Amino acid sequence: MPWSEVDFNLAFANGALLLLGVVLYALLGGADFGGGIWDLLARGPRADRQRQEIARAIGPIWEANHVWLIFTVVVAFTAFPDVFAAVSTALYIPLSLVLLGIVFRGAAFVFRAYAHDVTAAQQGWGGVFAIASVVTPFVLGMCGGAVASGKIRIVDGEVTSSLWRTWLAPFPVLIGLVSLCTCAYLAAVYLTIDARDEPDLQEDFRRRALGAGIAAIGLALVALLVARSEAPTIWHGMTDREVWTLVPIGVLLAVISGWAVWSRRFALARIAAAAEVSVLIGGWALAQYPYLVVPDLTYTNAAASNPMLRASLAIFAIGAVVLVPSLVLLFVLFKGRNPAITGEYGASTSELH
Repeated sequence: MPWSEVDFNLAFANGALLLLGVVLYALLGGADFGGGIWDLLARGPRADRQRQEIARAIGPIWEANHVWLIFTVVVAFTAFPDVFAAVSTALYIPLSLVLLGIVFRGAAFVFRAYAHDVTAAQQGWGGVFAIASVVTPFVLGMCGGAVASGKIRIVDGEVTSSLWRTWLAPFPVLIGLVSLCTCAYLAAVYLTIDARDEPDLQEDFRRRALGAGIAAIGLALVALLVARSEAPTIWHGMTDREVWTLVPIGVLLAVISGWAVWSRRFALARIAAAAEVSVLIGGWALAQYPYLVVPDLTYTNAAASNPMLRASLAIFAIGAVVLVPSLVLLFVLFKGRNPAITGEYGASTSELH
């Protein structure tokens, strides 16, 4: 898809905002989900401390990170109402699971923190938190794979796709697994910095980052091969010159990130990992351009009216003036501190397993 064919208009500008929201949610909310994955997989003599470090790193910013999911949804239904309607109809079941996962995960995280003196309650809520942290990014990835697969069909304004086969297919499942491993990788890389004052924990998360990174790369390669038959638009889009140039960039960033983790250059690893995920998502969007929902809805035929597109850009610009500084201040003041946890994590996790 040559850049000369890109129509840089109001619809494209709103589409860029939509992509920005997806990237930020992946980098921030995705890492929070990854923390829950490692909470579930915490093992060994330091399992209790690993969970404590994860809780400290996530809270109290975990809820703020969902603002990017809300932002993405709002951009979709204001700037691209046909896309919002089609996706929410065709993927009603998995999106409902995602919503339930987010709600249960958030509630469990809070209730577990306050139940530090009740072993049974902490065990139960900890299980809910961990399971929801695994299921939610996996199903979100499946939704992304379904959107790109071309199996969501709109005929005369009506969705004609199966409520089940659209997302329960090989390509969406593979993308769900890639999403899961990517979240785990981001979380482990971020946690190596959060645990910088505890070298043994830092080494635990380093090893987890290496394992998750290898799994994510392997699954991504399999998904790319499967895309040739299951998501041909993505496959053919990857062969275009402008998109193909992102492939070596993504590979280079993956190598840099992996090398930085291996050599314990954790600050560089965090930057490279975030850049790698951003390039991956950006390349995906470029590969399926001009489609928002393959193969029936594009940036132009699914866009709202020009006055609405202008209004949305203006409103989001005004909102950014308030939102961005507020989030930066929140991260600076509270990153790694969880007011709900005082002293020890609570009942020893070794007692719970």
